[in-house]
Amino acid sequence: MEAPAGFLVVSLLLSCFVATSYGVYFSSLKETLLVTATHTQGQVLKAGEDKITVTWRFNQTYPAGTDSNYKTIKVKLCYAPISQKDRKWRKTEDLLKKDKTCPHKIVARPYAASNNSFTWTIEKDIPSATYFVRAYAFDAQDVQVAYGQTTDAHKSTNLFLVQAITGRHTSLDIASVCFSVFSVVSLAFFFFIEKRKAKASPQK
Repeated sequence: MEAPAGFLVVSLLLSCFVATSYGVYFSSLKETLLVTATHTQGQVLKAGEDKITVTWRFNQTYPAGTDSNYKTIKVKLCYAPISQKDRKWRKTEDLLKKDKTCPHKIVARPYAASNNSFTWTIEKDIPSATYFVRAYAFDAQDVQVAYGQTTDAHKSTNLFLVQAITGRHTSLDIASVCFSVFSVVSLAFFFFIEKRKAKASPQK
């Protein structure tokens, strides 16, 4: 017996409501995306200066049609476990709406199965830490349905470090030194003039 069209619509809406209300668990997602980034293991990159190029594509070993509901790809910079230790604000949670592993957005793009790349300049406000890159596939309801990442399941390989901006700049340091030297010279000159005036006064 064929199900009424209205019943199918209600079922679809109900399933979407359940997914968005209760959230998606990372452990339920399949790693169907192949993600790479142009860095080497342990490389140190400078925030505000260095760049990485991220590429992603659908893993063709999965059956055709697996990606039929993929609509958007969101690529993120994620903390490695070594930079999450004793930092609750970076804690990994299986429930993605509570997960704090990947707070830094790199790019969001409409889904395409292949030929995807993006060159990203590491933003100035990225803190010093050890990172990897992860990409999520989202469906039409903006719900995560799959992922891929540049590291292994234990998040222990192919990691890189970011060195944050310290808040000081070389030119500012040079200016500070120059100002200090100028102040000392000016003070010495002032005392020299005053001393000459003092010596000249009794002779008048």
